[in-house]
Amino acid sequence: MQEEKVSPEALLAEGRTIQFQPIGYSMYPLFVPGRDQAVVAPIGDAAPRRGDVVLYRRDGGILVLHRIWKCRRGAFYLVGDNEHKIEGPLRRDQIKGILVGIVRKGRYFSVHNLLYRAASGLWLWLRPFRPRLAGLVSRFKRRR
Repeated sequence: MQEEKVSPEALLAEGRTIQFQPIGYSMYPLFVPGRDQAVVAPIGDAAPRRGDVVLYRRDGGILVLHRIWKCRRGAFYLVGDNEHKIEGPLRRDQIKGILVGIVRKGRYFSVHNLLYRAASGLWLWLRPFRPRLAGLVSRFKRRR
């Protein structure tokens, strides 16, 4: 008998917290593919805020885990930590869950950790400068 696969959205809608490995590099360096896992809780009635990492469904598309860049009049604008282009506006009903923790090398870190909050706030503030920073890092690595 084959086990029925339940979608992450269905589990979150049931009030369950999910844990998974994000695919791709849009949230690098927060998530390194193949190493880190995201722990996402149902969003419920919570009001997502700037800096929160949320799981959302693009209209007619895939589930995406990105950070909220800004909230304006009920609309949300999001960006990956490894991207500089802002996506939006997104509706509140597109947001399915909110990041509550990260599992890195078997250790759990809460998003309420002071170090995480400081680093994510700085990274969000640096968004306009990320392409230049990436270029500098790339040049530095080539010289080594």
